[in-house]
Amino acid sequence: MPDLGDLILEDCDRIVERVDLAGLRDQSILITGASGLLGLHMIGCFKRLAQKTGRPVQVAAVTRSGIPDHLASLFRFPGLSLWRGDIADTAFVASLPAAGCVIHAAGYGQPGKFLENPVTTIRINTTATASLLEKVVPGGKALFVSSSEIYSGSTRTPHRETDIGTTDPMHPRACYIEGKRCGEAICYAFRQRGCDVKAARLALAYGSGTGPTDQRVLNSLIRKALLDGRIALLDQGRAIRTYCHVTDAVELLLRILLSGREPVYNVGGHSTVTILELAQAIGRITGVAVTVPEQEQELAGAPADVALDLSRVRDEFGKNDFVSLESGLEHTIAWQRELYRTLGLLAGTG
Repeated sequence: MPDLGDLILEDCDRIVERVDLAGLRDQSILITGASGLLGLHMIGCFKRLAQKTGRPVQVAAVTRSGIPDHLASLFRFPGLSLWRGDIADTAFVASLPAAGCVIHAAGYGQPGKFLENPVTTIRINTTATASLLEKVVPGGKALFVSSSEIYSGSTRTPHRETDIGTTDPMHPRACYIEGKRCGEAICYAFRQRGCDVKAARLALAYGSGTGPTDQRVLNSLIRKALLDGRIALLDQGRAIRTYCHVTDAVELLLRILLSGREPVYNVGGHSTVTILELAQAIGRITGVAVTVPEQEQELAGAPADVALDLSRVRDEFGKNDFVSLESGLEHTIAWQRELYRTLGLLAGTG
């Protein structure tokens, strides 16, 4: 089976050009969600660091489902060990090694998954977060990947780090929203104990590395275009989203981990579109038609607008250049096309 790890490494080259990873050279690293979109790119950055220095980088990569064959080469470098298990299981987390750098990037970021697994979703962001922070050695660092969903219910956009969401614990997405909110509270409690942990409220990262059944809107639209030959929206597509390419997201996450001064940061992009506009852009690139239902529909619990105020990361890290949506979509569509061909879901070479 062809290996697509090199496509991830191409993204990582952009990241390591912009982020000084010297602070990780002599650190042991524990990362959850290693096979997810963010985790794959972080693993790729650690691999590039090992190649650049010629020295092993000690990485304990944690994944629930293992590594797909088409990405196996990405996880082959001196110092990496693979740990497969469920981080909602306290006994499994207890078995993980301590580390100078802990990155908690696991979690059901896809709405379909967290809605189907509410109890596990809560545990991943709460009990697992506390147990993982206990793994940080004295003087170490940690990063908790939170979510812009904690702003749910707030009517002011773009959301600032000082804003507060107002959703009910009975909200359809409460397992994810409240799980992330409690995860941040746990991080703050550990900061009071002297742990250098930061939370990053990520919104709508996309790019190469997603799996063939990823349920997030952007990936679903691309899948429909490539495999169905058309994009049929489920609603009128009026919801507004601001997307962030994975290279920009991981660049900011690593900067926050290594040198962030604040306890919490927004991490997002500058590409704001409605879902209909997003579908139309994908349709233009792939050459397929986009249709909307005749009857007005609305998806339960989904936010009407997701936009973050990025002043904090812009001022502290000087981040002003972002991958354009058009370029990011072309890159992501190319990834999904190659992935489907590799898995035998899509024929042809054109």
